[in-house]
Amino acid sequence: MKLNNIGRGALASILSLAVGLGVTACSRDYTLAYVYVTTAAPLSAGSSTDGGVSAFAVDYQSGALTPLADSPIPAGKKPVTLVAGPASANGQFIYVVNHDDSTVMEFSIGTDGKLYLKNTYNTTGSLPTAAAIDAAGTFLYVTNTYQNGPNNTQLYTPASPGPGSVTIFPINKDGSLGTPATQNVGNLPVAIVASKLSNYVYVLDQENATTSPLGVILGYSENSSNGALTPTAGGTVVLNGVTVGNGYPAGTTPSAIAEDPSARFVYVTDKATNQLYGYLTGTGGALTTMTNGPFSTGTFPVSVTIDPRGKYMYVANYNDNTVSAYAIDVATGAPVSSTGSATTNVGTTPTCIAIEPAKGQYLYVSNYLDGTITGESLNSHNGGLTAVQNTPFPSSGLPTCAVAVANGSYGHPNQIINP
Repeated sequence: MKLNNIGRGALASILSLAVGLGVTACSRDYTLAYVYVTTAAPLSAGSSTDGGVSAFAVDYQSGALTPLADSPIPAGKKPVTLVAGPASANGQFIYVVNHDDSTVMEFSIGTDGKLYLKNTYNTTGSLPTAAAIDAAGTFLYVTNTYQNGPNNTQLYTPASPGPGSVTIFPINKDGSLGTPATQNVGNLPVAIVASKLSNYVYVLDQENATTSPLGVILGYSENSSNGALTPTAGGTVVLNGVTVGNGYPAGTTPSAIAEDPSARFVYVTDKATNQLYGYLTGTGGALTTMTNGPFSTGTFPVSVTIDPRGKYMYVANYNDNTVSAYAIDVATGAPVSSTGSATTNVGTTPTCIAIEPAKGQYLYVSNYLDGTITGESLNSHNGGLTAVQNTPFPSSGLPTCAVAVANGSYGHPNQIINP
């Protein structure tokens, strides 16, 4: 069928309007970001002991999650956390930490958000617990429950566990990981954060009953060439006669650590005392406890996350099935309960909180026992949370942690789109 001149003009106008509205067939404008969730339960009953990664697209307008076509993706045994590397000319990657088989899996992120397994690496210690990537995106740090000996043999027995370590992986330009090095640390490293504006790394460590304090933050300066960690100023922590770092008191049973985007404040949750500790960062990476702390949380806090603007902080309370919201005082760093919604009910036993980095408007919580992801819209004026459309979203079994990455043009570095 031929189009007359009027038909051709009308068609051209329609196509022009469609392009202007961003509704072409290949448009990805309504996928704001992708959320990836590690899950500890086997993907198929009786067929495997391995866990997986559930993958979702984030709707730009509502924040609702839609599972990607190949989700969930197989992972290792009991994946406990994951981190995303910065986007580069070679693409973007996430690294999944598997606790029970002591491995790290490298996945590339496709243009459609799907994950593609590239490599699997052994850690230099046993039973890894947490991970962080440095400011330059050149080193991946993974905390391990136990150190390994020569030829990667274990130094512990179940009846007599030994101290922990940090595996230091160089990140190559293609996203692969290089030959790892090791930094021995304290009794039980449970969390780690690498500053996004400086070369400091902080390891959160649970010590044993014979030491004081029971919880410490071990501070290190990063060597930008090889990723090696050198203890910063602070109280010396000695374990079995060996100095493992310089530490700062961090409660009784510390569980999570976060640094604000300005690198001025560090926060630690204590799951035994239901408290949040705040610290001021100083010269040489030194930490000073906030004089008006510690601050109250819900019951058994296990995760702390700060929004990309550095204005609000959120704590997942495992036993309360809630998330506590705080506004951060820009002058002192003190967290103050949000005037929007100081406490928000989520799913059963929340474990981890992720905020999408494009708009900084949508927050997602992994809920361990009910196998769901709670989605919340973040009010940029007061930090309050409001449930997004169709929340909660089903995941594969036993979600342990979550990470969000921006999609396409929404992923411009350090750019937050105002909602």
